Amino acid sequence: MCDLPVFKYNPDPVRLGVIKKERTHCPVCQQERAYVYTGPFYTTAQVRGICPWCIKDGSAAQRFQGTLQDYLAIEGISPDPSTPHTINYASDVIDELLERTPGYRGWQQEVWLSHCNEPCAIIDYVGWKEIAHLQEELMPDLSDIQSRWNISQTELQGLLTKPGDIQGYLFRCVKCNKHRLTIDAN
Repeated sequence: MCDLPVFKYNPDPVRLGVIKKERTHCPVCQQERAYVYTGPFYTTAQVRGICPWCIKDGSAAQRFQGTLQDYLAIEGISPDPSTPHTINYASDVIDELLERTPGYRGWQQEVWLSHCNEPCAIIDYVGWKEIAHLQEELMPDLSDIQSRWNISQTELQGLLTKPGDIQGYLFRCVKCNKHRLTIDAN
């Protein structure tokens, strides 16, 4: 089996460096595999060497009672159980994102952006150079980032580099293809 599984919300986990071509004996399926998952996995178990196929079918999350994303880091999810979520996701969508989608690596806490009432697909780690042509499309996110970080557009353009101390994470809506952006710092 050499074709990697396809993930709706992370279409190129190899480019993101969370699935690597490296031999592993998967602790879930007990098979020797040519690819290994090296991204985030939220579980109390100490586990390494999970193969992409056990992520795709959900068996890794089930076996180790873990998730591949932080539930509270999904945009629109309220950390307070008494406060309603701002986005009402279908439960199967959340299950797919948490249990069957490779994560990505952020400097601090990964955030999973959404659009059209569904999680977006993570596309790439970016600096300003990689997103300058998307400036108009990303303006709502850029304005929010400038406000939260208390920086100007010019400062953001100078600080956002790939790789760099301030890193961008580019997402794309799985329904309408609109791009979204979030950033964090080391």
